[in-house]
Formats: sequence, C-alpha cells, structure tokens
Amino acid sequence: MIIQFLLGSILVVLTVIVHAVILNFLAKLTGLYPNRAQLSYGKYWKVIIVSVTVLIIFASNIIQIWLWAITFYFLNDPAITDFETALYFSTSSFTTAAYGDVVLSPQWRLLGSFEGVNGLMLFGWSAAFIFDVVLKLYKGDDLEGDRD
Repeated sequence: MIIQFLLGSILVVLTVIVHAVILNFLAKLTGLYPNRAQLSYGKYWKVIIVSVTVLIIFASNIIQIWLWAITFYFLNDPAITDFETALYFSTSSFTTAAYGDVVLSPQWRLLGSFEGVNGLMLFGWSAAFIFDVVLKLYKGDDLEGDRD
C-alpha cells in the first residue's frame, strides 16, 4: 500500500506540474495576444481564443492520461496486457467513468483511485480556467445584443 501511495503521489505531483505549466502558458497567450487575434481574425477573434484554449487544455489532459497509462503499462499487472489496455484503463479512471471491465489487481488498485481523484481535480481546474478566459473575453459585452 505504501508503494501505491508514493507512486500515486508522484504521478499527482507530475500531472499538476504539467497542468500548471500549460495553464500558465495559456494565461500568457490569452493575455498577450487579444489585439493580434482581433486584427487577424476580425469578429471571430474571441471564438478563436476560446477554441485554442479548450484544445490546448484537452491536449494537456491527454498528456496526463498518458503519464498514468505509461505507469500502468510498466506495473506488470495481469489486467494490463498491452499499452492500449493501459491507455483505456487510464482514460476511464482519469475521467472517472471507471467502466470496470478492466480491473487492477489488489496490489495496484489504489492507483486507479488516485488517478480518478487526480482527473476530477484537474478537470475542475480546467473548467475554472476556461470559465475565467471566457469571462475576461466577454466582460462588458452585451451578448444578447451583440451581432458581431
């Protein structure tokens, strides 16, 4: 159990760092380039910024899922027979869907719970960040009357 706790903690720290670095990059990107985006994309510049933000955050979550999947792959758990299974298990755990068709042995099953909590926290952080970007972009806009 101690090894699962330590390994899970290390992965949580790594994924939080990856997420923080990417969100920091996005914060600078969305803060520095609205004028350039507005000039380049005209009336659709806000749509472009929000779309790029969401896609980069999606990619960030994929990177984090892969970090967990690589770990599961190298655990030599009988439930993880190949990398595709590790990736599938990681995705269902990270998204907290947890279908249950792939179940880790008792030796490693606590890691699946760690990943679920990790994914829940990072998805919440992602949603809050996206909300903040949208709020800042549309602050002061009359969305009902805006026909741009």
